Amino acid sequence: MKTLYIFVHDSDNFIKQNTTMRKLFLSAIFAIATMFATINAQEHNTTLSAQIYGYKGEMVYFDCVQTPLIHQEFYTNPGEEHLYQFSIDNTVCMLINGKTKLLMQTGDSLFVEMRYEGRNIDITFSGCDNAVRNNNFLQDIDNLKRDLRYKSQLLGCVALDIKPKERIDDSRTLLAKVNEMIANSQLDKDVANYILAGIESEAYLSFMEYPVMYASVRGTAVEEQEIGDYWSIMDGFEPRQDAASLSNPEYASLLMRYCFFANEKKAAAAGENYRMPSRLESIYAEIAEFYTGAPRDFVLYNLLCNFIKNGQEIERADALYSDYKEKYNINKEYIHILDSILQ
Repeated sequence: MKTLYIFVHDSDNFIKQNTTMRKLFLSAIFAIATMFATINAQEHNTTLSAQIYGYKGEMVYFDCVQTPLIHQEFYTNPGEEHLYQFSIDNTVCMLINGKTKLLMQTGDSLFVEMRYEGRNIDITFSGCDNAVRNNNFLQDIDNLKRDLRYKSQLLGCVALDIKPKERIDDSRTLLAKVNEMIANSQLDKDVANYILAGIESEAYLSFMEYPVMYASVRGTAVEEQEIGDYWSIMDGFEPRQDAASLSNPEYASLLMRYCFFANEKKAAAAGENYRMPSRLESIYAEIAEFYTGAPRDFVLYNLLCNFIKNGQEIERADALYSDYKEKYNINKEYIHILDSILQ
């Protein structure tokens, strides 16, 4: 009996101890899993922080050009660190105070020190190597534009009486030099494509827009501007298909203008008059007919998104949005964004 009693007693202790060990073991496993989940989440968080000096505005704004759903604002306080964490799945462009462009990728951590000095902004970057490299590259492009005296605003070029041939030649030089810089860099492919899409937008819009603008303001006919055949100036152009390029809103503007240019060229060849569409509905219809696939989805989304954000006559977008959602949408994130800003 005693032996049996001892056996039962020891077995009971063993069971209790075993149960306790199991609980401790499971707790440890849970703690480890939680730790790795937290680390993983932190790795996928993207962090932008900035210290700003000399800025005269009341508020500091962080905005993502790809989606209005990524946005933050802070009261201006010189030297205070403004920190914003957000989640992204691809390359995005963030704007600080609507002007300073920053490229961010998933998991990036970037600290920006900005000093406003009159019309100039002195900027330095620190943080993860990837983010610093990408944004220093953007600064290098800005420096190149200054060296070339390449102005971003075409109206400014007209005001300075920069001849169309000079502007087009400068645009070709800018394209060639940026391509060379990218070839000699260690940029991620998505970042390189995003940057090139923006540079192509500036250059090709100059090809299509500037001769006509110059003729209208300065009175020199396109045929007299020494640029060759205006209708051949975009020969060989093919829309980019990669996701990074088709996330740059500047490239959406280029694709929209190219649609009108190509249709006007076709009309001119047939001896017909062409009137560039100016209303939302006619712009939408022309783009939907001209493009297919991802480029069409991209341009229509930007057209609708910009119109809705403008906040006037939003009801006009309702029918077009239903049509777009049913017929042309490919990127479901576009629907999520449009639904959110329509609410």
